[in-house]
Amino acid sequence: MTRQTQTYAHPHTHSTSTRPRIAIVGAGPGGLICARVLQRHGIAATVHELDASPSARDQGGSLDMHPETGQLALREAGLLAEFLDLARPEGRQMRLVGRDGRVLFDAAPPETDPGDGNPEIDRGQLRELLVRSLAPGTVQWGRKLTRTEPLGDGVHRLHFADATTVDADLVVGADGAWSAVRPLVSDARPVYTGVTFVETALDDADVRHPGLAALTGDGTMMALDDNRGFVAQRNSGGHIRVYVGMRTAEDWHRRAGIDLADESAVRDALLAGFNGWSPDLLGYITATDSGYTNRPLYALPVPHSWPHTPGVTLLGDAAHLMSPFSGMGANLAMLDGADLARALIDHPTVDQAVSSYEKTALPRSAEAAEGAAEGMAGAFAPDSAAQALAHMTGHH
Repeated sequence: MTRQTQTYAHPHTHSTSTRPRIAIVGAGPGGLICARVLQRHGIAATVHELDASPSARDQGGSLDMHPETGQLALREAGLLAEFLDLARPEGRQMRLVGRDGRVLFDAAPPETDPGDGNPEIDRGQLRELLVRSLAPGTVQWGRKLTRTEPLGDGVHRLHFADATTVDADLVVGADGAWSAVRPLVSDARPVYTGVTFVETALDDADVRHPGLAALTGDGTMMALDDNRGFVAQRNSGGHIRVYVGMRTAEDWHRRAGIDLADESAVRDALLAGFNGWSPDLLGYITATDSGYTNRPLYALPVPHSWPHTPGVTLLGDAAHLMSPFSGMGANLAMLDGADLARALIDHPTVDQAVSSYEKTALPRSAEAAEGAAEGMAGAFAPDSAAQALAHMTGHH
């Protein structure tokens, strides 16, 4: 795809001016894709990221990229071939295990073109790919947004913790669940879903934990029953990320008098909660190489929308935070980013571009969020084992 030049009218009036100043807050997949697509078409954007560096924190587990969303965005960004070189098609394997350790369902992907289906990629690898694709200096690291000041005519001044400011004709809130940009357009806040994951991990699993590696398979293993369950997910390099899930109070550990920093206490509490489950599955708790990280799951109200606000819009989790059981969060964020960039390329003003983007993105995200809420409810229910088996046999 060749770079294109385009003359913009002033973003909020009809007078001729220079290109709009675009500030993207958040260097997640959606924000980075947006900046990349814009740059491919000669439109500058700056990404302001709270993390001090690309490697400042763990980026999380593996993502499956869907052809009609995440892969479509990567194609628009000119990065699909590079993604496919990094992706793991074998990661599409889905396995369901009973609480007794028996494999109830196992769907391995066919050996076809690596772009078919939903190949997996580690979040960290995806971020590295996107950051590397941008012009040097596009991402400003260690930038904590403290407040945003409206200056009129849709222009906003962003104030950062380092006492610097940036004026922007468009502020894109791509800053995740607890977005600092969202309050400019919406009063909505994430609410607890009723489910908490306790994350743990296995390193060099095929060598150090061969039994658990075999039980996990090449993709994702789930064992769900009676409001509890395990989700084990292959990452690259022999790493397995494990989520021990339970429908429980948000402050379950405080109610039980458990200090989350006390690994022995957390382990014992988890084992007690899974009393009667297979010793093989309990190994995901006891064999940890990373300790335990408490992760209550939150979601925005469904549907979440906002009135068109000159100079501001949202994408990704800032716009439609949903349960991970949709498998759509990162995919939608990337499609959001590509669609917003495409609208900015195709429309003569920022207002027209943002209006067009929101008319497409908001209904789409509402439908996905409804499905995610239903998926979470089914996965952590009294009869979740039967529901999971019916879902897998019906979809694979």
